[in-house]
Amino acid sequence: MSTLCVKTVSRPLRGTMQVPSDKSISHRALMFAALAFGRSRLSRFSYGEDNVSTLRAMRALGVSIQDDGQGTLLVDGVGLDGLRPASELDCGNSGTTMRLFCGLLGAQSFHSRLVGDPSLSGRPMLRVAGPLRQRGALIEGRPHPKRAGDLTAPLDIGPLPAGCQLSALDYTMPISSAQVKSALLLSGLYAEGPTRVSEPVRSRDHTERMLQALGIPLERQGTSVSLQPPSNRHALKAFDVSLPGDLSAAAFPLVAAAIVTNSQVAVQGVGVNPTRTGICDILELFGAKLRVDSEGSPLGEPTGTLRIASAATLQGTVIGGETAVRAIDEIPIACALAARASGTTEFRDVGELRVKESDRIATMATVLRAFGVECEEKPDGLIVEGRPNTLLTAARVKSNGDHRIAMTAAVLGLVAKGTTVIEDADTIATSFPGFHTMLRDLGAETELLP
Repeated sequence: MSTLCVKTVSRPLRGTMQVPSDKSISHRALMFAALAFGRSRLSRFSYGEDNVSTLRAMRALGVSIQDDGQGTLLVDGVGLDGLRPASELDCGNSGTTMRLFCGLLGAQSFHSRLVGDPSLSGRPMLRVAGPLRQRGALIEGRPHPKRAGDLTAPLDIGPLPAGCQLSALDYTMPISSAQVKSALLLSGLYAEGPTRVSEPVRSRDHTERMLQALGIPLERQGTSVSLQPPSNRHALKAFDVSLPGDLSAAAFPLVAAAIVTNSQVAVQGVGVNPTRTGICDILELFGAKLRVDSEGSPLGEPTGTLRIASAATLQGTVIGGETAVRAIDEIPIACALAARASGTTEFRDVGELRVKESDRIATMATVLRAFGVECEEKPDGLIVEGRPNTLLTAARVKSNGDHRIAMTAAVLGLVAKGTTVIEDADTIATSFPGFHTMLRDLGAETELLP
């Protein structure tokens, strides 16, 4: 396992860069390309470990996927009915892979088994298995060791009895979740009737945007989405797309620039879907100077260049509600803003963080305290007391197998006196291969040790 060392930054961060393609969009684009009829071309595909889990699973299910050697995947789609059985599909650390494949494989006439690494094998899966069971999918898992009545991987799925289809579904989600919503919509492509999903607050809508762009009958009204199953099994046609950069990945250099004095950073070609831009709103709430220049909308996904300059001061704030939902993956790095802001910052309505790759509320509280930042852990959030006027204390931090925790610790290390050490830094490759090189290119002093 590698160790990442980060020294106190000695100069402003400066540069223009790109980040890996959006993980959420890449998962879905690859799945739809596999289910389409014909050859699709996905350029700027990122080989982050989560996306590779989806790629390997699709290959195991009989989809031909090649890399042209220049960053473009060539995917020969098999159509909605062309997948073939595989004995076991390893989802690695990717919750998106496992939950979306529950929806896709729950509609098939063959048995599938989904497994994952120790972290993924402890994440709750009843939230997606439950509504899929309601429409007739057969999904069984291991009883969750900590959540009575819940289940987790490994998951055994199907097969549907010969001649059977999934039924229509009208489902109201108790908690907003793009992964659950997407799984239900994927299953709806195979159902005998419509699929309607409602959620308390609209979560990421990448699946809906892609389906609409690819011509699948879908309607959206407020926080509800309805899908009609296509009558033509070759309804999904092959497509070419340049995948936008991941705003979740861009959040790390953006926040680094916001907290390092006199910094200026631009990140090009980033997805700026409104259901994902909570981190942009959070940066502005803290008082950071952020500008977004629009660039286009591949597959219905708006993209742009994000430009940020450090602010003279950052001010503590309250983050919750819809903003928290739209920035759920960026809450850890938002804690770095809170650590350098004047006054108190309160994070509310982020209880979902307790069932991510780690319990991110508890883990971030531990990380912040290691850097000398006072904080109070709440059941669904954190209260952070900022330290804007003096350097933080360099820390030795364990990633707990969580890529966002590791990268957040690295950003905090830029403004900590001494050398910060992040153990088990290999996990960063889950979403951001080359992360420490990116920091170096912007002016930071980092070293990755074996």
